[in-house]
This record gives sequence, C-alpha cells and structure tokens, in this order.
Amino acid sequence: MNLSYQIDKDDYYDNVLHVLKEQFLLSDRLITKLKKANQIYLNNLPTYTKKSVTVGDTVSVLIDFEEDNSNIVASNIPLNIIYEDDYLLVINKSANIAVHPSILHFDNSLSNGVKFYFDKLGLKKKIRIVNRLDRNTSGIIVFAKNEYIQECLIKQMKTKELKKEYLAIVEGILESKSDTLTFPIARKEGSIIERTVSSDGDSAITHYDIVKEFNNLSLVHITLGTGRTHQIRVHFSYIGHPILGDTLYGRPSELINRQALHSYKLTFTHPVTKKVLSLEAPLPNDIKNILNN
Repeated sequence: MNLSYQIDKDDYYDNVLHVLKEQFLLSDRLITKLKKANQIYLNNLPTYTKKSVTVGDTVSVLIDFEEDNSNIVASNIPLNIIYEDDYLLVINKSANIAVHPSILHFDNSLSNGVKFYFDKLGLKKKIRIVNRLDRNTSGIIVFAKNEYIQECLIKQMKTKELKKEYLAIVEGILESKSDTLTFPIARKEGSIIERTVSSDGDSAITHYDIVKEFNNLSLVHITLGTGRTHQIRVHFSYIGHPILGDTLYGRPSELINRQALHSYKLTFTHPVTKKVLSLEAPLPNDIKNILNN
C-alpha cells in the first residue's frame, strides 16, 4: 500500500521524518523498516528521513513487505468472513476455537485458518491480530494485512475510537437496569490464567444495559472503558451474576457448554479510506436457542 502527502502552505513540517511521524503516524519501528527497504520517497525519488521539505513537495512511502509466516502451521479451518478488503480481514469467530496457536492449539487455532487462507491467496504476510477474544467467547476478530494497519487500529483501541460491543447472558436478574462496574482487576495469586477483583489491581470499567430478562436470566449489552483480561467475566461474577456457562468464574450450565458471551459489534475508522465501519456478527445458535426457548 502507498501513503502519500503533499506539503501545504499551512503545514509546519520541517523534514521527511516529521511528515512520517505526524502526518502518517508511523512508528519508529516501521520507519526503520522502510528506511532499510528504501521505500521512503520525496517527489517520487528515494530519500532519507532528514531531508528538508517545502510547500508543494510530496512525501510518500510504500508499505509492502514479504513477511515470513512459517512459524504458523496452515490448517484448512472454515472462516466466517464478514468483511475483507486489501487491508483488513474481519471474521466472526465461533466458540471453542483459540485465536492464536499455543502448545495446546498448535494447528487448530483461528490464526492457523487465516494462514491457510492467506497462502491460498498468495499473500506472504504475518498473521497480525488486532483484537483478541477468549477461546470460548464468540464474535468479531480483526486481522490486519500489514503492520501499518495493525498499528493504526491498536492506536484506535487505546484512544477508545475503536468501540467494541458485547452481548452476554448472565445468571439472575440484576438490580440495576443500567450501570457501570469499576472494580479493579488483578491476577489471582497462584494462577497464571485466573483474574480477580483486588484493591491493588488495574483500573477496570464495564458499562452494561439490560436488554431482556427471562427465566431468571438477563441478556445484557456491554461496552468497555478498559480492556483487562477476562474483564467482563470477572466483573459480572463479582456482583453475583456470572456469565451463563462460565466454568472459570461461575459454574457449568445445561443450557450452553461455554460462557454465553459474544462480541457482536465493532466500530472504527478505516485507516486508509477514513470511513467509519460498523461491523456486526450475528448471535451464534447456542445463544439464540436460549433466548428463543
């Protein structure tokens, strides 16, 4: 992909590096890669970052690297693609599949499926995950097709410009129809996986609204002010309304064989087109069946 900008009379840029950092918002790491590849240009000619710029000059970069992704095994895993272009691949992840490989999921994670898909398309790209979901949480996962896109979207997550929305079924009927949970979260002592509410933990903010109450269960709409590990699951467990089927922070359920938590909507600004994308992943059947019955 190409990024290009012509210096305007109202700009304050002193040199090429200034444009790369302030206009294109490139990281130091990506700038270093572009320098080594000689893919930084001034008026269509290769240049160096300290070169001065003036009104009318055009600074451009070519972000196009062949990348080694041989560390991930390609596996023919079906992908439920809800959006794709030259820069992004957005998938509706089913439950019971990990996002990235591990010792336990060496060749059957979502990333293995994306590797197979990229190989089929002839794309020699690293598997760049923008957001993450627990293995047994379903919903929207975004993969970036180059480093620049990944950096842009991660910045949007940090500034809360990228908005994630969830739907969950929790046990019981909550006292408040709408509330914000602000209990700090820390790693549970003696566990590498489990988190807990702790006064010396990290700030954690969860907003919720009740959508539906039925059979001593509640369907809740959730947005996050922070993104701590297991945040939604920990917060609802702490107030006595664990996610239905959450065996780590609640209890098993005969209604569903995993936590009834789904990342159903993602809204962000496309890093290239600058259009606001609002993508939705329909509820999976295991959650819909509970709501319908």
